[in-house]
Amino acid sequence: MEKSEVLEAVKKENIELLEMQFTDINGAIKSVTIPHHKLEDALERGVWFDGSSIEGFTRICESDMFLEPDAATFAILPWKSGNGHKTARMICDVFMPNGKPFEGDPRGILKKALENAVEMGFDYNTGPELEFFLFRPDENGKIIAAPHDIGGYFDFAPRDSASDVRRDMIFSLENLGLEIEASHHECAFGQQEIDFKYSEALKSADSVIAFKYTAKAVAQMHGLYASFMPKPIFGINGSGMHVHQSLFSKGKNAFFDQKGKYKLSETALHFIAGQLAHARALAAIVAPTVNSYKRLVPGYEAPVYISWGQTNRSALIRIPSFSPGRESATRAELRCPDPSCNPYLAFAVMLAAGLDGIKNKLEPPEPMEENLYEIDGEQKKKRGIASLPGTLSEAVEEMEKDKVICGTLGEWTTRQFAEMKKAEWDEYRVQVTKWEMERYLEAI
Repeated sequence: MEKSEVLEAVKKENIELLEMQFTDINGAIKSVTIPHHKLEDALERGVWFDGSSIEGFTRICESDMFLEPDAATFAILPWKSGNGHKTARMICDVFMPNGKPFEGDPRGILKKALENAVEMGFDYNTGPELEFFLFRPDENGKIIAAPHDIGGYFDFAPRDSASDVRRDMIFSLENLGLEIEASHHECAFGQQEIDFKYSEALKSADSVIAFKYTAKAVAQMHGLYASFMPKPIFGINGSGMHVHQSLFSKGKNAFFDQKGKYKLSETALHFIAGQLAHARALAAIVAPTVNSYKRLVPGYEAPVYISWGQTNRSALIRIPSFSPGRESATRAELRCPDPSCNPYLAFAVMLAAGLDGIKNKLEPPEPMEENLYEIDGEQKKKRGIASLPGTLSEAVEEMEKDKVICGTLGEWTTRQFAEMKKAEWDEYRVQVTKWEMERYLEAI
């Protein structure tokens, strides 16, 4: 959609308010709301705001920044504001006062990574699968970790009492322009999944942002709370954001080769090798919270070991089975990301890692088609099977040593992200938990 088409749509649909959306470094959605009569000026000159108040943005001494709305992201919100005004949204890029893109803008970082791919002759497509939980509030309205339902994987009503909620989410997401492919109950009580169409990575990241706030808004309308926390409940599966990926070149899937193992091309194998080589550093960005590493443990279908394979869901990268006639669907699924990540940063570093494998013609190890959780530690060591970091602190240390990942993020974002995550870890590690009290208070 062009700027003129946006102005026409606002007039035709009687849009009264427009939300200018962007994300901070953590992926939290930020928004400035403008009245419709300010839209033309916003499209021409941007919307100014105080960047010093946004997590990971500028210092207080250089706070002025402006948003440039992307006309292609215009969409009418499928709900009205509290006073009944019809509202639309546009996703924005962040700029400095001198008109240069802000180096710490997550969306801008992904755009730059995609430009690097184009220079190598590739377009990068992603298909994230977001899992989330629905929780009920208690009698005082406080959100507690009590699952909304007792459904299991692919369950149907009446065990899956969330089907009506997911249905309303689907309608709302489609009104926002997302093409929904499937929805179902996931493995754990209260856990859901809604999948949208595989697309170019920038559009896909924009869709993740829309997905998360739409799920929360619709859940609230049902008196529920939607949480994308990776591991909200002990003893059951956590929520991941498995990401299907492929590169296209001149309109054809560069991952496909009829004669290759798993129908994968040399390009695909180099890409996979690159992601495996940078996996420990990638973890800090794609699994960016203390809680993320409580999901990445053996036994709950989450990947722990740095390996790849086709039938193996314990591997870090899984190759979905090839279907004759669907060569364009050949892809590699990275299974360690979770929905707490900033999708722009996650896709940027995932792409950079894969492209590094292509540039340097890295070769992946032999694929693993066995349950890696059942192989003992000594055997893993002999076979060279490494593990992802066990904590956020370890992941950040790995990230800071990785020139490809840091180079993709840029000096500003690398420094800001590392400082924030070290502070998060320090705050966590000094806490005295309920588990510690129950285990040690009387026993020692």
